[in-house]
Amino acid sequence: MSQSSYDALTIGNAIVDIIARVDDDFLVRENIHKGAMNLIDEARAQYLSSIIGSARIISGGSAANTAAGLAGFGGRAAFIGKVKADPSGHTFISDIHLAGVDFRTPATKEGPATARSFILVTPDGQRSMNTYLGACQNLTTHDVDAELIKKSGIVYLEGYLWDPPEAKRAFLKASEIAHANGRRVALTLSDSFCVDRYRDEFLELIRSRIVDIVFANSSELHSLYQTADFDTAVSALQAEKVLGIVTRSELGSIVVTQDSVKTVPAHPIAGIVDTTGAGDLFAAGFLYGLSRNFAHAECARLGSIAASEIIQHIGARPEANLSELAAREPAQA
Repeated sequence: MSQSSYDALTIGNAIVDIIARVDDDFLVRENIHKGAMNLIDEARAQYLSSIIGSARIISGGSAANTAAGLAGFGGRAAFIGKVKADPSGHTFISDIHLAGVDFRTPATKEGPATARSFILVTPDGQRSMNTYLGACQNLTTHDVDAELIKKSGIVYLEGYLWDPPEAKRAFLKASEIAHANGRRVALTLSDSFCVDRYRDEFLELIRSRIVDIVFANSSELHSLYQTADFDTAVSALQAEKVLGIVTRSELGSIVVTQDSVKTVPAHPIAGIVDTTGAGDLFAAGFLYGLSRNFAHAECARLGSIAASEIIQHIGARPEANLSELAAREPAQA
């Protein structure tokens, strides 16, 4: 296997986030499922834009956030995703380049607008996402840059994008190229609603070794194995013989291998402001460590540091220097 030019290449939805604070009554009134990702059409997107009032506009997208976080640790990151050549698309391109991520997927000049996600944050820090996917869903196998994949140590796939048939083919193509070149492939389950829709397909990706590494939170893991018992779900994941990483909010995370289950505590915080991107940034820290062959506990520590930074401010892109934060505490064995 040749030396990689990038620690990780992430593939997913290219989205511009529109973040606004609301109360719980707003969610009830607008029939929005709290704490989940709700898919909406363009008309609904325009409606929400007209009623949410003041908002902060920040580029997002799960896999793109992970790439930005990895770069924030000083890692080498690349991203593949689809935008349109419109104002939101230009914002996304500018932001991801400023984050230090290599992004070269051509913007489309036709079709639906660049994706937008209306992220409504309640006083308890929970975020409810209302996402218009737009141009994201036009990602095709032609956008899979084989040379970029060959140069990337880990290819990270976003479960949110496992919907359009052509995007699925793009994922499979990326995995095939990665494995043919001795690279590892990771999948994030993204959201329990994704797992509910594609449980059998996600399990097939794991069991057929299309993916080698699985990121999930506890609710996604429960959904994947259709059990309310956490230990049962962990045992099922361990039986898959892949590297599994499960985040558990204030309970920290666990790293699951064929031979062990290791618990790593959460990083302490002053208070939660916005949980948007917590899982994305945890993955960034973990991938950064993994790309450098750190012990799994140290990878999880870095993930927890990144997640703790992101939930203490609005937006899913880091504001602090992640490498400096990581250097303040001793590494995990």
